[in-house]
Amino acid sequence: MRLPTIPTVRPDAPGLPLWPPLLAARGPGGRSTSHAHHGMHVVLALGGELRVRAGDRGAWARAAGVVTAPDALHAIDASGSEVLIVFVDPESDAGQSMRAATVGSLRVVGAAERDALVDGVTPMELMGPGGAAWTARVVAALGGERVRSPRAVHPRVRRLLRVLQALPPGGDASLDTLARQVGLSPGRLMHVFTGSIGVPLRPYLAWLRLQRAAAAVVSGRPLGEAAHAAGFADAAHMSRAFRRMLGVAPSELRPAGAPAAAHGRGRSVAASRQARAKPPERT
Repeated sequence: MRLPTIPTVRPDAPGLPLWPPLLAARGPGGRSTSHAHHGMHVVLALGGELRVRAGDRGAWARAAGVVTAPDALHAIDASGSEVLIVFVDPESDAGQSMRAATVGSLRVVGAAERDALVDGVTPMELMGPGGAAWTARVVAALGGERVRSPRAVHPRVRRLLRVLQALPPGGDASLDTLARQVGLSPGRLMHVFTGSIGVPLRPYLAWLRLQRAAAAVVSGRPLGEAAHAAGFADAAHMSRAFRRMLGVAPSELRPAGAPAAAHGRGRSVAASRQARAKPPERT
């Protein structure tokens, strides 16, 4: 599965989401072993069905798609299918609404629901201004409460978003420094940031860093360079964050045809897909 380049979004542009764009991809599906990750994801088979199970010993179920809860153990077999996969931060407004509509560890998606969610959708659109409207469609399809209307953003938070966008890799993103740059106390900054954006500052920075790293990887940069470009200590640190938050390794985001040697250690996309594409288990 490969992610397209993540577009740059001006934090002060009218009509654009203040939360960093979603991580979305479309491509050949594979098969995962039982695993858990903090980021929620929506996996939709673009034709036919996929198989999913909760836990590591549950029965496999067939569905057109699935929405997984954060930190829930699950396995997905989408071998032979093209899929749309969208990662969502569970602490965001959209993530909280989706989580409330997801009973247990996962929620299967029916064919009619899938068709409504994939119609005319591309990953690039989802990671831009269309992402907010699409997550609202997901919540509606799941029967949950609608995603909140856009929040009123404190002017100092708008200034902070501009600061964060220009912050170089390894730049000082400590609370004291950021608060000083926008003229607020640390406590006040945490309060107005959460009220304006919908998530605390630290989770926001963590997801922003993941997205910057993903953008560097899919542009063809070696894993070590991508890690440093996003502020990770090294490629191993970046890989642990990707697996914990998204359930995938950064090496799986490499562009097609990119030589593995140019990306440091790690399996190629082809090798990763081959490892996942084992024959389906008997149920």
